Amino acid sequence: MTVLAVAEHRRGELRDVSHQLITAGRELADAVGSELHVAVVSGDVERFGEDLNREGVDVVHTVDHGEEFNHDVYVQAVEALATDLDPAYLLLPHTVNGLDYAPAVAERLGYPLVTDAVDLAVDGALEVTREMYGSKVETTIEVESRPAAVTVRPAEWPGAPSGGDAVVEPFDVSIDESAVRSTVTGFEEAAGGDVDISEADVLVSVGRGIEEEDNLDIIFDLAEAMDATVSASRPVVDNGWLPKNRQVGQSGKVVTPDVYLAIGISGAVQHVAGMKGADTIIAINKDPNAPIFDIADYGIVDDLFEVVPALTEEFGG
Repeated sequence: MTVLAVAEHRRGELRDVSHQLITAGRELADAVGSELHVAVVSGDVERFGEDLNREGVDVVHTVDHGEEFNHDVYVQAVEALATDLDPAYLLLPHTVNGLDYAPAVAERLGYPLVTDAVDLAVDGALEVTREMYGSKVETTIEVESRPAAVTVRPAEWPGAPSGGDAVVEPFDVSIDESAVRSTVTGFEEAAGGDVDISEADVLVSVGRGIEEEDNLDIIFDLAEAMDATVSASRPVVDNGWLPKNRQVGQSGKVVTPDVYLAIGISGAVQHVAGMKGADTIIAINKDPNAPIFDIADYGIVDDLFEVVPALTEEFGG
């Protein structure tokens, strides 16, 4: 019996969710007393395989076919892997790519599929925790049948540390080229894509407490002094003060920076869902009862218009 997790990559780099899937998969494998197998499909599979050889992984399977994600290739490759390994559980990323092929794979294999897991446990049956109603309510779904497929929300588990001793081996799949009906020929940045906040190590994030667009200057001054990237909560984006690509949260991007500085952000559950995986969270808010302080590692209860310039002077000096 095995647990099989499928990694994700884009433009030559493994995405953080790949390492997080290993952590989730190891917990699940320990719960059912099985090995954890990890698969990577397409791209520089030799390099990816070495990176995925992390603590808790027993075997890494590499499928060398193409460079970038392709729905038809992934469906065939993951179906073949699951058919060969017969896993108790198949873990896939809850991402744009993962949600593209997960339903097709589950349908072809006859697996029940539960999406957007934020926690997993086994107590006889598989217990999958999901969030509903804008992350205001958690619900647990029991999946009694095995095998089953689950998509895992990014940033809910920490990334697995390096230093594994897994076997890395190629997995031979005969891809039916006649069934591959599309291909990736290149990438084009979407409008407003001047930065990728999901890749930033330090984020200075601003919320409705900034009051008006002209006040954003002090946020950008602080970000420059800290060598950080500016991001925002939804109200700032909805007002048109910053572009959509800088939005953090359930309807924006999930980020996992080393440091997340939340300025004038109340801490609504929709926003927290996108940044609670940060290593260190620092909040600045004049309301001592703001929910953001419930998850912050450090908090400053004060007027941001006093604190932010002082921080800029400190870092810039």
